[in-house]
Amino acid sequence: MIGRPQYLQKLDAWKDRDVVKVITGVRRCGKSTLMLLWKQRLIEHYGVAPESIVHINLELLENEPLLEYHHLYEEILRRCGARSGASFGLTTGRYYVLIDEIQNVPDFQKTLDSLQARGDIDLYITGSNAMLLSGTLATLISGRYVEISMTPLSFAEYWSARSSDGLSIQRAWSEYLHDGALPATVGFSGDETMLHDYLDGILNTVLFKDVAARLGVSNIAALETVTRYLFDNVGNLVNPKSIADAMTSMGTKISSPTVSNYLEGLVAAFIFYPVQRYDVKGKRALRQERKYYAVDLGIRRVLCSNKVRDTGRLLENVVFLELMRREGDVYVGQGAGGEIDFITNGAGGPRYYQVSESVHDSNTLERELSSLRAVRDNYPKMLITLDDERPISHEGIQQIYALDWLLSNEWEA
Repeated sequence: MIGRPQYLQKLDAWKDRDVVKVITGVRRCGKSTLMLLWKQRLIEHYGVAPESIVHINLELLENEPLLEYHHLYEEILRRCGARSGASFGLTTGRYYVLIDEIQNVPDFQKTLDSLQARGDIDLYITGSNAMLLSGTLATLISGRYVEISMTPLSFAEYWSARSSDGLSIQRAWSEYLHDGALPATVGFSGDETMLHDYLDGILNTVLFKDVAARLGVSNIAALETVTRYLFDNVGNLVNPKSIADAMTSMGTKISSPTVSNYLEGLVAAFIFYPVQRYDVKGKRALRQERKYYAVDLGIRRVLCSNKVRDTGRLLENVVFLELMRREGDVYVGQGAGGEIDFITNGAGGPRYYQVSESVHDSNTLERELSSLRAVRDNYPKMLITLDDERPISHEGIQQIYALDWLLSNEWEA
């Protein structure tokens, strides 16, 4: 199992607090493995007795009878040594309940609400669809859950898993962009057929099961075309109308409302992350076009048929995911000097980032710096490139080698 220390630290912080820990992310990004790592940590680090941990994976066939919320609740109580309707505190000690892929159970929120109300259970769940945090669940346990958003491997995690393979860091970076970052792909390195089949299977599962089935989509071909269009246009500003117009011009007639519905489903399944524009001067989000970034570049490559890679846009996608891991919300900046690739606004104030494959050309360097220079504040500004050079300061704007930045401490920007 590949270690995921960033997420284990978050679970450490929320252990035994009276909130449901909801771990979300695309299929096969490592949520179930994180549950196993957390179970191991509870036993080895915290001294929790194994019999005080209930771990149920609802994707396993043997747990199919538990895909009904009453049955799931009764089984958890049975394993905790309690009985349905027992008074609070009748179980011996505290129990840790870990449930994988909870969205497979209709009305699962009723089970969670009742378990949470007992007071003797520390509850952790995973899910592959953002919709599980909407509607009834959010209402039932409002203010009593925390979401831990999980992504595929960061480059630092990938390098940690591959560094013993005798690769140079540049070779590992090339394979990271080509193979993607889903943890299982580390084991397929060098076998293109197995890698393609694995990634294609995940994409089909997400499109058919997590998007089409949940939204009631009958035109799978149109859904796939929209998905391919978004993958082809990562980092470009789009909206439902512009996508519908582009699809129609290519021979796939589709309406803006239909595209909007597809986008909602793809985002809910964590295949894409939408990014709003942010007015630097007015300090407000703009409700116009958005950019969409892919959760995994390997899946993108499979659907886009191994087209020639635009390394600059791939780097931009990787930087976006890393900023989301480190700092939470990420925006595309719109300032007086033009577009700023990314803005974050954490507890320490805003940070500004430009991303470029190379700035060896003086015109390119000036273009990238000009939008940052136009921001008249003293908050950090950074230019991230693939130029393998030592950090350079351009009148306070720090230029840094992308691989050095990606391998730096997860909590340092």
